[in-house]
Amino acid sequence: MAKDGRTLGNGTPYEARAAWILLAPALAAIALFFALPVLGGLALSLTDFDLYAVADPTNARFVGLGNYTRLLGDPVFWKALGNTLLFVGLGAPLTLLASLGGALLVHSRLARLRGIWRTVFFAPVVTTLVAAAVVFRYLYHPRYGLLNRGLDLLGLPAVDWLGDPRWALLAIVLMSLWRSFGYGLVILVAGLAAIPDSLYEAARIDGAGWWRQLTSITLPMLSPTLLFVTVLTTVGLFQVFAEPYVMTRGGPLNGTLSVALFMYQQGFRWWNLGQAAAIAFVLFALILAASAVPAALGRRRSG
Repeated sequence: MAKDGRTLGNGTPYEARAAWILLAPALAAIALFFALPVLGGLALSLTDFDLYAVADPTNARFVGLGNYTRLLGDPVFWKALGNTLLFVGLGAPLTLLASLGGALLVHSRLARLRGIWRTVFFAPVVTTLVAAAVVFRYLYHPRYGLLNRGLDLLGLPAVDWLGDPRWALLAIVLMSLWRSFGYGLVILVAGLAAIPDSLYEAARIDGAGWWRQLTSITLPMLSPTLLFVTVLTTVGLFQVFAEPYVMTRGGPLNGTLSVALFMYQQGFRWWNLGQAAAIAFVLFALILAASAVPAALGRRRSG
């Protein structure tokens, strides 16, 4: 509402032109760096653009939905999709619980040196993936790894963490959990800091214990931040690529092949760029649906 009582939508033509002029650079940037690449990718997914078309674009042919229908009949795609859904199903709850638990510990009144602990927990987020892969390869080594040494002390048989399809995906999930939970932790700590201390003081005066304060004050007040972290974590896990690429290259037996890694293989190993673009749009639809579910639940709860 403007000072003279008019709404912005009821401005003069001069004000409307001024608004469009001010918005033009931002709209041009959005069109150039977002809309055009998306439309180009969509057009690419409707062609059989391959290595021959890279040399001469006139070799590309329009195939309509052929790339999408071919995906539905590709067992490797379904394997990658199943791995990705399992990765999200395991990784998202574990990451959320680890982030929430760490945030509660860091924000606790009993915690000391909170800044140092935040830095320690956030350090894996900015750690180079190659360096992390070297460490985790040592931890997962079937003969010399620390994990198998621990199993040996417990009298359990050794596990080929990265060579056994039954364990490889779990090993990648644990590595991803270590690298990503600090990001959600920092956001949740900020959300905890925004909760008024007066609520906890009133609860303690009424005799409420830690669990009662957690379930009646902390979690309800933190629910918008938890929803935000849940959406971010889910979207990030759907796009998992670097961890399986560096650790296993999608093996063994495609046991850790994700949709994003499958897209990379189709696009940059086999040069089936049309097929890779179709996979990208399928992945986009999955992420959009997965993001809409928690957002809808959050709106229903708040409304």
